[in-house]
Amino acid sequence: MDESVSTNGGGRRLVARIAAVVLPFLVSGVLATSRDEVTAATGVLVLVLVVVGAAATGDRPAGLLAAVSAGVWFDFFLAPPYNTFTIDNRDDIETAVLLVLISVAVTEVALWGRRQQARASRRSGYLEGVLSAARSVADGTVPTEAVTAHVAGQIADVLDADSAEFVAGPVHDGRVAVLDHDGVVTRAGRPIDVRRVGLPTDEYTAVPVRKGTQDIGHFLLASASHVAYPTPEQLRVAVLLADQVAVV
Repeated sequence: MDESVSTNGGGRRLVARIAAVVLPFLVSGVLATSRDEVTAATGVLVLVLVVVGAAATGDRPAGLLAAVSAGVWFDFFLAPPYNTFTIDNRDDIETAVLLVLISVAVTEVALWGRRQQARASRRSGYLEGVLSAARSVADGTVPTEAVTAHVAGQIADVLDADSAEFVAGPVHDGRVAVLDHDGVVTRAGRPIDVRRVGLPTDEYTAVPVRKGTQDIGHFLLASASHVAYPTPEQLRVAVLLADQVAVV
């Protein structure tokens, strides 16, 4: 299933990149049929809109390809001498260069906006996970096993792990990486830079459940199918989720 999703994602990116190259060509060709009515400035604005559409896919190569393609086909169709890749007029040269620069800038702004939106969405999801766990704990009618299973699923989602399960008692296996209460992952006493190398795939990662200074249990995470690179924010959320179980 994961392979199918990855393949579909790669196919969509390929289609977006092909469209990013072809659409500026088609749009410029259409504009060229009305050169007497269409000014260079109008042509630039229309082509920038095409680049915006490519950048909106969230794929940087697609946006950059559209920017370059727009500049090339503006030169060919809309800048005299027409139907050649040369420009004699200095103003047209400046227009073509500005078109490419503006298109690149638009691509970066669009990508920045998508990153901010994704970050806000993740934070909202983290908050909902913590609140959901807190509600489960506050509801005394929910069995302890159901609460721990619910929190295990939330922690696995937050850290992008394959699975997680609650295990009573402290961590005894020195090969298991441990997510400390301050959000640092260590193994055999040595910190792991999970932003750079990711969570271990050869062993489990434990998120301790502490009540005061006592480890009453831990969530054991498996990440064997892929490398997960959780942010410090995600690590702290996982610790906060585990803390909910200590109340139970």
